[in-house]
Amino acid sequence: MKKIFALALAAAMSLSLAACGGNNNTPAASSTPAAGSTPAASTPAAPSAGELITVGVINNDPNESGYRTANDAAMRATFTEENGYKTTFYNNNDAAQQIATAQQMVQDEVDFLLLSPASTTGWDTVLKDAQAAGTQVILFDRMLEADESMYVAAVVSDMPAEGKTAVDWLAAQGLDEYNIIHIQGHMGSDAQLGRTGALDEKVAAEANWNYVTQQTADWDEATARTITQSVIDSGKPFNVIYAENNGMARGAAAALDAAGITHGKDGDVIVMGFDSDKWAFEEVLAGRWNYMGLCNPLQAETVDSIIKDLAAGKEPAQKIIYTPEQGFDCNTLTQADVDTYGT
Repeated sequence: MKKIFALALAAAMSLSLAACGGNNNTPAASSTPAAGSTPAASTPAAPSAGELITVGVINNDPNESGYRTANDAAMRATFTEENGYKTTFYNNNDAAQQIATAQQMVQDEVDFLLLSPASTTGWDTVLKDAQAAGTQVILFDRMLEADESMYVAAVVSDMPAEGKTAVDWLAAQGLDEYNIIHIQGHMGSDAQLGRTGALDEKVAAEANWNYVTQQTADWDEATARTITQSVIDSGKPFNVIYAENNGMARGAAAALDAAGITHGKDGDVIVMGFDSDKWAFEEVLAGRWNYMGLCNPLQAETVDSIIKDLAAGKEPAQKIIYTPEQGFDCNTLTQADVDTYGT
């Protein structure tokens, strides 16, 4: 029996109908989704005691970064049979593959579809079909472009705020000129858009802020090293590396080291990264990097509590829940911070 807990569960328990406000292989189809415009979905009864909640988890490749490894591990440790779930996991950084697999999960009538979208766009059909089928959608890690009525909750990082916090910190360093190597993440992802947006605005607004280069390394450390090495070889002056994740910051720093260019505290080049890797915190603590923007990967427990609340007839206290985050500076970071926030 399909087990759906809609936002209007309390009304459903009064017999009214309400509109909805693990492996890496694509699961086999078992039913056909509703076509055309999205009709209101009826709310089936809650599962019997002991019946497993079926969940489909669409995530990015855990090899993408240390952040992603921690995020994927937390999801897999939480959505287990012992914790009341029958879960299918799918990991892929390709948005089209994610969308196709999510569509299949909806056809297979999972109760909940948990999405960390590789791209913010392209999800309209999946969301409409999920709503028609009575599948509850919960976003985690990353947002997508959709009306809030199309998902029950989102447990995510505030990527624009991460970018603004980082850019504000950089502005506070008071450099005469900012000549920036900007190494971007996966283009079109929520993380890339948020971390790029604030920097683009600053460069456009300030005459002494300049891009030496702005390229995507697609979260890849080796590609970031190549990009940085190319700038070094060109002889163009630079004094800031703004890398949109820690792996890419490490690749860029390796190119600096190979060329004998100092960086970090009291160095010639400011190095900035993002995420929550403990080793990256240690780079900042040692003064080899200047800044790291915390992006908390541990959202599984919050998502679990939302689902359990829905099962108990409780609506989420808020639609969008931002994980607590902040920026860390090499002059103020402590070992206690490393131990508390590093993953």
